[in-house]
Amino acid sequence: MENAAPSLLKIESPPQTLREMATDRLRTAIIGGHFTSGTRLIERTLCDQLGVSRSIIREAIRYLEAEGLVEVEPRSGPRVATLSWEHARQIYDLRRLLEAKVAADCAEKIDDAGKAVLSKAFQSLEAAYSTPDGWTLISATSRFYEVIFLLSGNDVCWEVVQRLNGRISRLRAMTLTSKDRAVSGATRMARIATAILANDPEAAARAVRDHIDEAAAIAIRLLQRDA
Repeated sequence: MENAAPSLLKIESPPQTLREMATDRLRTAIIGGHFTSGTRLIERTLCDQLGVSRSIIREAIRYLEAEGLVEVEPRSGPRVATLSWEHARQIYDLRRLLEAKVAADCAEKIDDAGKAVLSKAFQSLEAAYSTPDGWTLISATSRFYEVIFLLSGNDVCWEVVQRLNGRISRLRAMTLTSKDRAVSGATRMARIATAILANDPEAAARAVRDHIDEAAAIAIRLLQRDA
């Protein structure tokens, strides 16, 4: 054992804690629409549903509050945050500016090795569009964007996006599979990938803006209808 190689001893993926697992389950339930906007999150019920202690539920709720997925009111306690159009508009405006620039940067900088990584991420995204599992599609989309941000050298920008990722994912869950599209979501994403792989910054930025403009238009219709 003294001569064991370091690679055999290294823990590549540390196991999740109970708090992390509870947070992931609640996040998925909110993003997937199992808990809708305004739904009260009752600690005792969540303890029974997840099989964890109240202290773990409270920790998970604090994390989700920081992500903007949960609101805590003094008298009524935690509830799923309401997704208003005003907040959604700000998120789409930020995404339009940030992601268009990042896609253009990526198209300029990407090399053959990066193209292989992006192609693999896009293949996973294409496969996710054919599955009935919405969460798989949301995760694959997030991974696709992560690759673009990191290959472009905008790792700090990706950290900013991650802080909004819960709310971005809620909006994606609403719009990704919408039938009310002039161009399908899969086609929009293919245009982004194709432009970057062709080292065409202008086309990449334009493809991102077109995609976000259409997603924003769908979101406002859905949010106004729900309101």
